[in-house]
Amino acid sequence: MTTPISDQPSPGTAQLLPATGRALLQRLATAQKEGRTPSMVAAVFREGETVWHGARTSVSGHAPDEQVQYRIGSITKTFTAVLVMRLRDEGLLDLGDPLDKHLPGTGAGNVTIAELLAHTGGLAAESPAPWWERTPGSLRPTLGDVLGEAPFRHPTGRRHHYSNPGFTLLGALVEQLRGAPWEEVLRREVLEPLGLHRTSGRPQHPHAGGWAVHPWADVMLPEPLEDLGLMAPAGQLWSTTGDLARFGLFLLEGDDRVLGVESLREMRAPSAPAETADVTAGAAYGLGLQVQDRDGRVLVGHSGSLPGFLASLLFSVEDRLGAVVLTNCTSGVPISEVAGDLVRIVAEAEPPIPEPWRLLSDVDPAVLELAGPWYWGTQAVALRLTGDGALELGPLTGRARSARFRANDDGTWTGLNGYYAGEILRAVRRPDGSVSHLDLGSFVFTREPYDKEAPVPGGVDPQGWRPLPM
Repeated sequence: MTTPISDQPSPGTAQLLPATGRALLQRLATAQKEGRTPSMVAAVFREGETVWHGARTSVSGHAPDEQVQYRIGSITKTFTAVLVMRLRDEGLLDLGDPLDKHLPGTGAGNVTIAELLAHTGGLAAESPAPWWERTPGSLRPTLGDVLGEAPFRHPTGRRHHYSNPGFTLLGALVEQLRGAPWEEVLRREVLEPLGLHRTSGRPQHPHAGGWAVHPWADVMLPEPLEDLGLMAPAGQLWSTTGDLARFGLFLLEGDDRVLGVESLREMRAPSAPAETADVTAGAAYGLGLQVQDRDGRVLVGHSGSLPGFLASLLFSVEDRLGAVVLTNCTSGVPISEVAGDLVRIVAEAEPPIPEPWRLLSDVDPAVLELAGPWYWGTQAVALRLTGDGALELGPLTGRARSARFRANDDGTWTGLNGYYAGEILRAVRRPDGSVSHLDLGSFVFTREPYDKEAPVPGGVDPQGWRPLPM
């Protein structure tokens, strides 16, 4: 009998402590047994490489590894979103454009591209019957067939309502602007540059079969494996833990051949108004990516399901690590919970070692002059120049607004996060060149609280500071 791969040393496992590897295997094995699934494979990636692979199977002598394909369902949507963001970065579209500007005649043309990416367009969750995931895509040969006669369920832009037809429209948009089929564009612009050679629209050997496990008996039956046709951009892809780990690393770190860090950061930011239940569960949605708070850790990624398969790809930006879990059963496995647990196990057992503190290699004296304490009214804050050349604004005491700023070519700075995201920080200088104050989105920051020499909005009482009258 062949020893299951999960009990053999696997590539990358040695990079984790033995106790960590065993804890990962224990969680995977428990999930496979309790979920009653024919097989389950997983990978953990961190800091630029895959560090662990594992697998469990109910078939003696069968050992699926990181090269065995499983269907990944809606993780496909993240691939489609990357293609759309590439079009945006090339200037071929704006996320605020209505779909009709680039793909007229769909019947849903007032929805913006950003709303489609964030599932806020108000479109139906599914295409008209019969259910598209278990029937041939040939039953829906046109976008009109995918959308149906009444494609909307909610007012556009008012709420998050997950929509598979919405990503069919995004796939059609990609085809329209690239002049080539969605899968061909995906392979040329994402899969090949990232080396994802085991990711494809149709299964390639070796691949797992999809199964439905009886809920009250340990027996199963095969699920149909349909080509989804026009719905492919919403859920067609097959992939492996090896490929998805590499894709997860790309989503964490970026790759200028495909998509830069700033665009990926934009995709990861929550952009959809969440339902009450989602807020309670700590869940939100970005642009083609799900965002969730799991035990105080923000995890980004996507889950996927099609009859016979469940999939999850999750990563923590702060911990610089993530996990992939794939299985071949229709239901019964809390797949994203398992992936989140794998991330937690590594993060708690082996927290990332910070990069060494380093000096700036070069600094502009005019920028260095901005560092130090400032006051917004009476609130004390500090501005720091960091080793990567950014500016960080934060409170000296207590809790207050914080932000990072990147330099612009004109000497101003743009906020990257929090309340000041997108706002412009500008140093206002006196005629002699010295700094008078900072202007941040109309807020005036001065070196002294309510500095009379600076243009504080509303002015400063000419009598100055004084004690409480007796």
